[in-house]
Amino acid sequence: MKKLKSFFSGMYLTLIFIFLYAPIVTLIIFSFNEGKGSRWKGFSLKWYEDLFESRMIMEALSNTLIIAFVSALVATLVGTITCIGINALKGKFKTTYMAINNIPLMNSDLVTGLSLMLVFISVGWKFGFSTILVAHITFNIPYVILSVMPRLRQTNVSTYEAAMDLGATPLSAFFKVVLPDLAPGITSGFLLAFTMSLDDFIITYFTRGAGINTLSTLIYSEVRKGIKPTMNALSTVMFVSVLILLSIVNILPELRNKKKNESVKE
Repeated sequence: MKKLKSFFSGMYLTLIFIFLYAPIVTLIIFSFNEGKGSRWKGFSLKWYEDLFESRMIMEALSNTLIIAFVSALVATLVGTITCIGINALKGKFKTTYMAINNIPLMNSDLVTGLSLMLVFISVGWKFGFSTILVAHITFNIPYVILSVMPRLRQTNVSTYEAAMDLGATPLSAFFKVVLPDLAPGITSGFLLAFTMSLDDFIITYFTRGAGINTLSTLIYSEVRKGIKPTMNALSTVMFVSVLILLSIVNILPELRNKKKNESVKE
């Protein structure tokens, strides 16, 4: 009976993963297709050559990466500081601020994009790269707070107080005691913010200026004309890059733990 249950559970998980990853595998395969259609006409790298030779795609890619990295970095800094401030509150004030932080998470991207667009118009801010960056920072901050807060609640306040009693300044105690404990939450918050910014379309669409493109807006404009196979190549490069990044993030902590265990044994 146990073997039968494990067999069906394994089959169920296999089907789920096939359903999730079959479209991505198909996209990767056809990025090496000689032809433009859905029929295989031979192996070719010409779409990758067209990808790296296309100035429009390269500009959109650089805009996307710069906006994603800078917005994630600023949002992580602001979100971590805000998280520490909220955690210092007590009772209803803490609950209220966390509820306010959760509203943008549950809110529609359409509403957020429209509201940010109206704010920029009302203050006379010219739409362009800066408006996209500010918009991405704004909607990334709640995700960072949501990632850092659980880790902050797990930290032991007595270690910070002990460092203060031993003569450390509040700033040095924070960087040497509190920050290392928060590092996993901060890292996950940064990666989540980076991913959210990388994938965003609606907010970018409402806050971008003329002539400014990210990958999401470029692909949207290409859909109306017909998707070119260069987009398959671009999607493949992005998927492999994210896969490598996630592998590094997951492997590094294990290597550090192994080194610590070896040093303890010695």
